[in-house]
Amino acid sequence: MNHVKRKSNIAFFGTPELTIPLLNSLKENNLLPTLLVTTKDMPKGRGLVLTPSPAKLWAIENNIPYLQPEKIDSDFIKKLKEKQFDLFVVVAYGKILPQELIDLPTHGTINIHYSLLPKYRGATPVESAILNGDTETGVCIQKMQFKLDTGPILALENVVIPREITASDLRTMLNEKAKDMLSRVIKEYISGNITPIAQDEHLASYCKKIKKEDGLIDIHDNSIVNYRKFRAYFSWPRTYFFALRKNDTSKKIRVIISSAEFKENQFAITKVIPEGKKEMSFDQFVKIYTY
Repeated sequence: MNHVKRKSNIAFFGTPELTIPLLNSLKENNLLPTLLVTTKDMPKGRGLVLTPSPAKLWAIENNIPYLQPEKIDSDFIKKLKEKQFDLFVVVAYGKILPQELIDLPTHGTINIHYSLLPKYRGATPVESAILNGDTETGVCIQKMQFKLDTGPILALENVVIPREITASDLRTMLNEKAKDMLSRVIKEYISGNITPIAQDEHLASYCKKIKKEDGLIDIHDNSIVNYRKFRAYFSWPRTYFFALRKNDTSKKIRVIISSAEFKENQFAITKVIPEGKKEMSFDQFVKIYTY
């Protein structure tokens, strides 16, 4: 008697744009999620229009049922229990999952993390790798546990960090690697061909959340450190300093560094955006402002 292999029942938890390549890869590899869980629509723009997450829009386009729980409570968990899931996949969802939910599927829950765990557990592994001057980082797929980024490793691949890359571009590069890994790892893991490997707690390090104030730099400070900050904070919060207009020293203005390079061992600013003004060259800026 022939047995037809049952299609895996997978729920995907995710929210931002970086989830889209991963979801497309699952679709292409016959692992289309049967449910997508994402955050509530959020007000955006000057009009504060309620806007769905990129993951929700993808679910609608692909006729995938979706849920947007306000909170992860017993009612939400009860809904998922009824579906008998094989696996949950979590990527940048934005909410903390309780252990009861993590353990719910037959094969538990897996998570993609953009570092070489146990290094850089936490919210900012990509920025931290750049800030610390690392020459390589990587992608980990871990079996999730309630304690942040401590789960056993299912797969790990290294990536060389290009010398001038920004955090946003490095994250895109890592996501491309993750996209290639995810479907393969899911199939191997569900088939029982992957043995999770426990992380070495002695090697664990943690990275902090980024605050807007972290972007403030002293442009007379160490050039290497400043260039790393510029690359790490390029998308947000941006690197910035304060300056005075030469003909009016009564008011400091915030100046965003919009373009810079590391040239002849110096942090060379090429373009800036003074508060309330359009972008200008740094050469033009120093004629008008003092810092």
